[in-house]
Amino acid sequence: MKAEGLPPYLRDALRRYGVHEFYPPQSEALRKGLLDGRRLMVSTPTASGKTLLALMAAYKHVAEGGKVLYLTPLRALAAEKLQEFSLFLGNEFRAVASTGDYDSADPWLESYDVIVATNEKADSLLRHRAGWIDRISLLVADEVHLLGDPERGPTLEMTLTRMLANNPEAQLLALSATAPNAHEIAEWLKAELVSMDWRPVPLREGVYLRGDVIYSDRSVKKVDEQDYSPAISIVLQTVSDGGQAIIFANTRRRAEQYAEKAASALSSSNLLSQEDRDFLTSVASELEQSGEASAFTERVSSLLREGACFHHAGLGASHRRAVEYAFRQRHLKVLCATPTLAAGVNLPARLVVIPELRRYEVGEGLRSISVTEYKQFCGRAGRPGYDEYGEAVSIAHSDDEFDFIFEKYVRGRPERIWSKLASQRHMRIQVLAVLASEEIRRLEELEGFFGRTFLTHQFGGSMTAKVLKEVVGFLVEHDFVKAGGTLEATRLGRRVSELYIDPLTALTILKTCSKRPKNLDELGHLQVVCMALEVPRVPMKRVDAWKLKKFVEENFESFFEVPDPAEDPDGYDLFLDSVKTTILMKAWVDEVSEGELYEKLGVEPGDLAVLRERCSWISYAASQLMAIEGNKALENAFMLLSERLAYGVRAELLPLVSLKGVGRVRARNLYNSGYRSLEDLRKASVDQLAKVPTIGEKTAASIKSQL
Repeated sequence: MKAEGLPPYLRDALRRYGVHEFYPPQSEALRKGLLDGRRLMVSTPTASGKTLLALMAAYKHVAEGGKVLYLTPLRALAAEKLQEFSLFLGNEFRAVASTGDYDSADPWLESYDVIVATNEKADSLLRHRAGWIDRISLLVADEVHLLGDPERGPTLEMTLTRMLANNPEAQLLALSATAPNAHEIAEWLKAELVSMDWRPVPLREGVYLRGDVIYSDRSVKKVDEQDYSPAISIVLQTVSDGGQAIIFANTRRRAEQYAEKAASALSSSNLLSQEDRDFLTSVASELEQSGEASAFTERVSSLLREGACFHHAGLGASHRRAVEYAFRQRHLKVLCATPTLAAGVNLPARLVVIPELRRYEVGEGLRSISVTEYKQFCGRAGRPGYDEYGEAVSIAHSDDEFDFIFEKYVRGRPERIWSKLASQRHMRIQVLAVLASEEIRRLEELEGFFGRTFLTHQFGGSMTAKVLKEVVGFLVEHDFVKAGGTLEATRLGRRVSELYIDPLTALTILKTCSKRPKNLDELGHLQVVCMALEVPRVPMKRVDAWKLKKFVEENFESFFEVPDPAEDPDGYDLFLDSVKTTILMKAWVDEVSEGELYEKLGVEPGDLAVLRERCSWISYAASQLMAIEGNKALENAFMLLSERLAYGVRAELLPLVSLKGVGRVRARNLYNSGYRSLEDLRKASVDQLAKVPTIGEKTAASIKSQL
């Protein structure tokens, strides 16, 4: 189908975007009323053109005076989608991404036509009753199959439930990978389903066994193994043919090992052109100059130069940008990634290799991955415009394993998507949010509201009612909700909902701080923060348990019950993990460099970024809880700690790091050079400031212009 018959502004936008003919799923969506305001759910494979449908529908809405909210599960995806909207809409309409600061209604978003937000950000905006949300005329929900994700699913489900309840006239466009029960989700959303297995680049799924790759059509390709492992040998053949490859690994360590092997193999095989080498050397050099020096950065840049690198959550923002840019420009030949990439940014390759189909899970041992996850890996194979086909290859080590992979994965269908909203943790959070921000005052009304969820659609109202009664009982018992003839969120309950934290986290903070220990010092404040449920446990170097226990006894006044290692080994390990996180965050606010934190504790930049942001938020939330309690001393202490955690500085540097372009290193250099306040900086000239190490003329001029 061609673009004739569309409004002129859409034809111009499509031409600007490089689209001259529609894919079959796009034609079907247009036929079913995409541009007529119809609710649609589009369930098609990766790269089948779902984003273009959102762009066209959004342009029509804003051209007619409407407002668009685009929901995405990841911040990286939000940035990617913002770029696409900006290109498609041109200069006539304004698009923006909003992904952080959960304690604000963000009234400034009122002036934008298209708002790209993470599911969590949209959830928080609903809790703050942002006035402009009532004006949303088009709601786009990307990756809606993540309803079945235990962590992200409940937030997406409740955000959709509340948005559709508050904006019943708004058009909905739900975008999803193929799912066996897509019709069930569409039925819940009251949307018409567009479902196809069509891909712009055909996909060949195969299994390697003893030197051959056998494909689903029973065709066979010989693999020249040389001295490499099967995965690396398969990758080298694709690179030698001018393609790129992604290897999906179970763990970060395995991803790094594959990257090292691939880099060595590429070097030995001399498969990189001089143009590739020059480009990669330039990208690696820029990365090395972009921040603090560290062994981690050296490792990434070294692998980049060799044409193969890893991609996982440990990468910092600068590392991720460098790796993804080099891969998109087709000079980085091999990417070795953990599963997060499969559900993340758009980085297709001609070949996807899946060496292991089993993964170790805490408490479950070694288990097979789901068919859904396998198909997500496969979905990255094939680059539209570059490849005539995509290949996804798994590795078998025996005839029995070959048969198992073929039957379960190659010929298998993704698992049915189930609501994960019924968990106590998610229901605690969401029930309080509804009572705090919706006009609901009776249990029957609450049950009616949750009757609109996917949970109730799948399991019926009796299960939902049972969970609701248990959760409401908990919230009433702990003073988050008042119950008489009606249900009403207390002042504490409303604030906890706005702060976007688990009521159980708030309860723990309140109970701990109510002890008002005289020696609740900075380390104690950090311990309160790091024990929060929202603070993730990130990979660190193993520490001798006895030495750690001794350190805790000598340095910590423990405000939490320490589990008995004999009776509750998992609980004890969790406690020790929180202590390690506390020690890490103490080093961070004491200005220990990222490089040293990596060297001594093994904490990677991406993990550190997540931790410092999450801990800063929990510390801010603790300050707000102390304000409700009337504890001014702890309110101020947690607020100060929140700012220090955000920047990684001692208190005296906070005024300096408030300036754009002045991070912890530059701030310390300015302070040590005698510029200890904004007033000191005002008195200095650009030339004087430029002489401070790491400042230079450009940053000095920026500082003076801000002041």
